[in-house]
Amino acid sequence: MPGDVPPGGETPVEEGADGSDGGERKKGQRSFWKELPLLIGIALVLALLIKTFLVQAFSIPSDSMQNTLQRGDRVLVDKLTPWFGSEPERGEVVVFHDPGGWLEGEPTPDPNALQKFLSFIGLMPSAEEKDLIKRVIAVGGDTVECRKGGPVKVNGKTLDEPYVFPGNSACDDQPFGPFKVPDDKLWVMGDHRQNSRDSRYHMEDVNGGFVPVDKVVGRAVVIAWPVDRWTTLSVPDTYDQPGLNAAASVAVSSAPLAMGALGALPLVLWRRKRLTAGGTAR
Repeated sequence: MPGDVPPGGETPVEEGADGSDGGERKKGQRSFWKELPLLIGIALVLALLIKTFLVQAFSIPSDSMQNTLQRGDRVLVDKLTPWFGSEPERGEVVVFHDPGGWLEGEPTPDPNALQKFLSFIGLMPSAEEKDLIKRVIAVGGDTVECRKGGPVKVNGKTLDEPYVFPGNSACDDQPFGPFKVPDDKLWVMGDHRQNSRDSRYHMEDVNGGFVPVDKVVGRAVVIAWPVDRWTTLSVPDTYDQPGLNAAASVAVSSAPLAMGALGALPLVLWRRKRLTAGGTAR
């Protein structure tokens, strides 16, 4: 009869119309809502970690890198490889913190609270950080120059620069050099040469116009937005020409020799000591 308790003392569980366990279904729904904040928290932490250590989006606010980059483009910057000791190379487009007053007087956007939060976790480009984006022309140890009416030269090799904005000269507005780039520094220039306040215009600052390597955020690897401009930002072939890396190749080739000499020295000393001891015994 209804309401009777069966042997064993357990009251039957009411089933839903579909024969499923209504109580279990409700419990499952409550579990989802309880877990939702945790899932959101994990997603935000992962986004923050990705932004901090892997990839970060940056917005292009000026025309200094035309036509490679247009105002309003969104680029993704690789922040991972520097953690493994990789340093910027010639021809790469890099984002770097203001090395010393380059953006002085430039207006800084005032984002709202939501934009600040989304920028903090990496879901939208940072709007208020004072970062710049330029192309690396020369690295530490290179000799770089550009005379009026002439091309840019690195280590005596002429750079063919197809990325320079159409109608621009290589450096007629601000010739420079020749001079040697200090170790752990970079010489950078914008692709829109006559509309870029790059290394050439900051030779009187504390860094002599050079960008310290430790100021580099990472390498811009792809234009992610707008969709119709999606493309990778590869290094032009001119930076692979023979002889451009002559100074670097000497340093690399001499390093194994020096290490080999250091490794052999203890063996030579040990052998000499043994031979001397043997002669004395006789």
